[in-house]
Amino acid sequence: MATRYDAVLVLDFGGQYSHLIARRIREQGVYSEIVPHDIKSYEIKSFNEKLNLKGIILSGGPASIFDENAPRIDDGIMNLGVPILGICYGHQLLAHITGGKVERSNVGEYGATYVIIDKPVGVLKGLKGKVKVWMSHSDNVISLPCDYEIIAHTENSPFAAFMHKGKQIYGLQWHPEVSHTENGVKMLRNFLFEVCGCNANWKVENIVDSIIKEIRRDVGGDKAIIALSGGIDSSVATVLAAKAIGDRLTAVFVDHGFMRENESEFVRSVFQGFGINLVVVNAQDRFLKRLKGVVDPESKRKIIGEEFIRVFEEVAERTRAKCLIQGTIYPDRIESGFRRFSDKIKTHHNVAGLPTNIKFRKIVEPLRDLYKDEVRRVAEILGLPRELVYRQPFPGPGLAVRIIGEVTREKVEIVRKADKIVREEIERNGLGGRLWQYFAVLMDTKTTGVKGDARAYGYVVAVRIVESREAMTASFAKIPYEILEKISSRITNEIPEIVRVVYDVTHKPPATIEWE
Repeated sequence: MATRYDAVLVLDFGGQYSHLIARRIREQGVYSEIVPHDIKSYEIKSFNEKLNLKGIILSGGPASIFDENAPRIDDGIMNLGVPILGICYGHQLLAHITGGKVERSNVGEYGATYVIIDKPVGVLKGLKGKVKVWMSHSDNVISLPCDYEIIAHTENSPFAAFMHKGKQIYGLQWHPEVSHTENGVKMLRNFLFEVCGCNANWKVENIVDSIIKEIRRDVGGDKAIIALSGGIDSSVATVLAAKAIGDRLTAVFVDHGFMRENESEFVRSVFQGFGINLVVVNAQDRFLKRLKGVVDPESKRKIIGEEFIRVFEEVAERTRAKCLIQGTIYPDRIESGFRRFSDKIKTHHNVAGLPTNIKFRKIVEPLRDLYKDEVRRVAEILGLPRELVYRQPFPGPGLAVRIIGEVTREKVEIVRKADKIVREEIERNGLGGRLWQYFAVLMDTKTTGVKGDARAYGYVVAVRIVESREAMTASFAKIPYEILEKISSRITNEIPEIVRVVYDVTHKPPATIEWE
C-alpha cells in the first residue's frame, strides 16, 4: 500500500464473528486486518511500516478461559501504547491477564440481553439507560483490579463492560459488531474515532491496483489457470488475474453437472467479451460417478473439491500452467475453520475441501481478505456487467449440496427445475435486489400427496430465501404469501416428482444459509 492508512488490527481467537468486526471497521472508512491471536508484539510493530496502527481489538471465540491451552496474547501487546478493545472472549481475557477474576456461570447469556449503561464514556459515549445487545457466553467476569472500573452491567453479568482508569483499554462482554446489538456501530465508531483517533481514509477502490500487483508477484513469470465458476467471486478474480498476467492466464469453467440452468452459456457470453482464454470442461459423468452412494455433506464437498483439482491439473498440464488462482473470499475461510481456534461450520470445496497432494507450485487467492459486498464494488470498478455483479451467491459444489442424501442424475434435474422456478418468481416480482439468496433444496424424504384425484407419493422441496449483508448472519425473508403460493403451485404442477413444498423460516444462526 502506498498510503499508510489508519488501521485497527483484529486479533482472531476463532470467533465466527471475527470477520464482522473487521467488516464493520472497514465500513467506517478505516482499514482493518485480521491477524492470528498469537501474533507477537514485535510483529505488530512492523505493521507500522505499511499502516498507521491506531488500535487493537481482541475478538470473541469458542474457547473458555478455563480450557487447557486456552488462547492468550503475547505479553508485550499490552505495552504497545495503542488502545485495546476486548469483545466477548477478548473481554474475559483482558480481565484475566490484568488480575481480575473470571468464573464459569450457572446462567449463560445467549441472544438478546439488555445492559444498563453505568458510565457513558469511551466506547459507550452517548449511550444511556437500557441498551439491547447480543450476548453469547457462559463465563463471567466477577472482579476487576483497582485500576479498572465498571461502565455497564446486566442482571447476570455485573462487569458486562469495563475500562481502565488511566489507559485506553476497554472490555465488552457483548458483540457490538452484529446487527442485533442496538447502537453497535456507534460503539465501534466510538472506539475508532473517539478512543483511537482514526481518520476515515480507506476505501475498497484503493486496493485494486495492490491486488493486481500481488497476483503478478505471486505468479511470477509462470502461466496460471483460474477456477471460473461464473459467480461474482471467481469472475472478479479472473478479470484481475487477466489484468495482472495477460495471455499467460487460462480460465477454466468446469461443468460438473450441478450448475444452474444455462450456466455454461452465461459464462461463455460474459467472458468472451473480455478476451480471456476460456476452457470449458464437461465433467458431469466423472463427478456423478465419484458421488455415487455418498450422503454425508462434508464428504460431498471434499470429493468435489478433490475432483475439481484433478480437472485443473489436467488442464494445467496441457497449458503448462504452474499456478492455480481461486476466487476464495474471507467468509469461505472463516466457515472452513482456517485458524487454529476456529470452529469449522462446513468445508468449502476450494478451502478445506482441497486435497493435500496438489501438483501446482502455488495456489493464489487474491480476494482472500475481502467480503462479498467489497468484491461487488471491485466488480463495478472493473466494469463487469450488472447481471453478474448482483447475481445471488451459488455454492461451488452447486446443486450437489442442495440435494439432501445421495446425488443422482434424476435428483439433480428435479432440484434444477425447482431452483429455476424459485428464481423466476422472485425476480418476476422485483424482489431479487433486496435478497441475498433464494433457492430450492430437495429433501431426502417422500410424502403422500394427491394429484389428479389419485394418490401420489413424491419428494419434498424446501424453499430457502434469506436477507443478509455479508453472509455470516442472515434472516429468513418474509415473502408475501401469494408469491410463496405461486412458487409452491408451479413446483408441484410442473415437476411431477414433487408433492410437497415447505418454506424455511430459520435465521442464521442457528442455521446456515445452505442446508449442507
